[in-house]
Amino acid sequence: MLTRRETPADVSAARAVIAAAFAKPGTAGSPGSPGSPGSPDPVEATLLDALRTCDGWLPELSFVAVDEKDEVVGHVVCTRGHIDGVPALGLGPIGVRPDVQRQGTGLALVHSVLGAADALGEPLVALLGSPAYYGRYGFRPATELGILPPDPAWGDYFQVRTLTAYEPTLRGTFRYAEPFDHV
Repeated sequence: MLTRRETPADVSAARAVIAAAFAKPGTAGSPGSPGSPGSPDPVEATLLDALRTCDGWLPELSFVAVDEKDEVVGHVVCTRGHIDGVPALGLGPIGVRPDVQRQGTGLALVHSVLGAADALGEPLVALLGSPAYYGRYGFRPATELGILPPDPAWGDYFQVRTLTAYEPTLRGTFRYAEPFDHV
């Protein structure tokens, strides 16, 4: 498996991976289910579509994982967010094709996008996700650093991973790219 920046030729395959990764049983694209025509896309797939057309889209932080046949099997993206007006990044959606999950693809994607974000001089990456899962990447509850989630109910599930350019004076409320407001 190889992780690399997404190219224009990867866009539809990356969207398909996100749709499959988040499909509910019995819907189109879910593993082991024929689904039905016209089944709604998972919100993560429509979010990805909206992110691609917003001001917060950062093509240099959209990565795919490809297998030995150069087929896209995973996708991750970071988009422009802000902490009280200061630029930061929001991670997500991230997804791996169901038939290749639990083989390290997600791990490789997260490491790739974090490394690229660090190389670009970004201060931190925020996400909403499982503390047990994302803790292994160095994410920790954002409130420990004085960064508040967009929704206080998120609690410890709203996490940040600081990067080299992070300054401890960076505090305040995080805001994702605009399409997240409609999820």
